[in-house]
Amino acid sequence: MARVTVTRFAPSPTGRLHLGHAWSAILSHDFARSRGGQFIVRIEDIDGTRSRPEHVATILEDLEWLGLEWDGEIMFQSRRLDHYAAALDRLRAMGLLYRCFCTRAEIAAASLAAPHGAEPVYPGTCRGIDAAGRIDEPHCWRIDMAKAAALAGPLVWTDHGVEVAADPLAAGDVVLARKDAPASYHLAVTIDDAAQGVTDVVRGRDLFAATHVHRLLQALLGLPVPAYHHHDLLIGADGERLAKRHDSPTLAAMRAAGEDGRAVAAMLRAGRLPNIGASA
Repeated sequence: MARVTVTRFAPSPTGRLHLGHAWSAILSHDFARSRGGQFIVRIEDIDGTRSRPEHVATILEDLEWLGLEWDGEIMFQSRRLDHYAAALDRLRAMGLLYRCFCTRAEIAAASLAAPHGAEPVYPGTCRGIDAAGRIDEPHCWRIDMAKAAALAGPLVWTDHGVEVAADPLAAGDVVLARKDAPASYHLAVTIDDAAQGVTDVVRGRDLFAATHVHRLLQALLGLPVPAYHHHDLLIGADGERLAKRHDSPTLAAMRAAGEDGRAVAAMLRAGRLPNIGASA
């Protein structure tokens, strides 16, 4: 039996969607539809301090406005905490996790030696310390990347059909469970893609580096490996990527201004940015 293509769009309800989100959702939707497959939606609301129910409603309205229809029920990460806890238990049992008590300021200070513009890598301050007397202190859980990578061995994934060698060591000992959240993006997205049967991950190139970590977690947890398709990001007239912090117009503002969502989607598919005056 031929494999059914399954893609997903997985926004976080911490704000309103903008054109960059629309571009990614359209590409994921069209990839599945062009192959007779399924396009599903997941709400990544695991950050309870920033996620807002009103943003969930707006996200779904935005997708409908763009003319994007999804298949099946929407998955909410906030309802899957037991799955993330079970995965963390498995990794702890393998001796791959350790408690980290460092504050953000301490991590920033320890990362000053990182090259300018490079993503800071945790220097392993808490790796190997005796944490027995500190378990009541606020802490996150980090993965001992060197130990995990040695256990998993060489790994690869495909991006646009081209084989990529995974290099999880470059990310350092990433957080898998935060002090203020039961799982990190890395852990939750890896588990959920497998649970939803995602065969092809279509997402922005800004997440390419994260795939090295996700590939390692798939190997450690015995999860299937989807094909990846990291797409270019939308770039504005100023040469900056279209994002909230660069005042990219929100889709909600465009809807309120009377713009035609299907026409906006058609322009993006044609490689053109809509000339939108509204912003929020």
